[in-house]
Amino acid sequence: MNWYALQLKPAQGDRALANLQNQDIACFFPKITVEKIKAGKRSKKLEPLFPGYLFVNLEQTDPMWAKLRSTRGVLKIVSFANKPAAMSNEVIQHIKDSLDSVAEQGGIKPGQAVQLNEGPFEGINAIFQAYDGEERAIVLINFMQKQQRVKVPVSAIKS
Repeated sequence: MNWYALQLKPAQGDRALANLQNQDIACFFPKITVEKIKAGKRSKKLEPLFPGYLFVNLEQTDPMWAKLRSTRGVLKIVSFANKPAAMSNEVIQHIKDSLDSVAEQGGIKPGQAVQLNEGPFEGINAIFQAYDGEERAIVLINFMQKQQRVKVPVSAIKS
């Protein structure tokens, strides 16, 4: 069996997932936790990894193909040259493994030791203090025999 992508109607991913699962179709709708800043407040929200798409696991001869397009929330089957585009099990497994490793890492907590891996402070150990907007963070580094607060890009931090 291969995996196939379905394009979803806007904002109907959860509805399509529920309806497909009710039909006993094996589905994969990967979601990740995303931090958002709205009105100055930081909040975490679960969002689809591939907005507008969901994956199903079916045999090409399965009679359920006829029901896919009429399932609530589903817009169409992703296809090329009028044939559904197949994805291997390895690709889906890699996505699942990647989601597991992201979930294990979680967010960086204040007071956590980190290493800076780019920019002028590359290779220096630091202590994470806080986020400063969406793309920057404040860290403490030992510089000139004193702890200094430094703002760095979030992408430069490695826990």
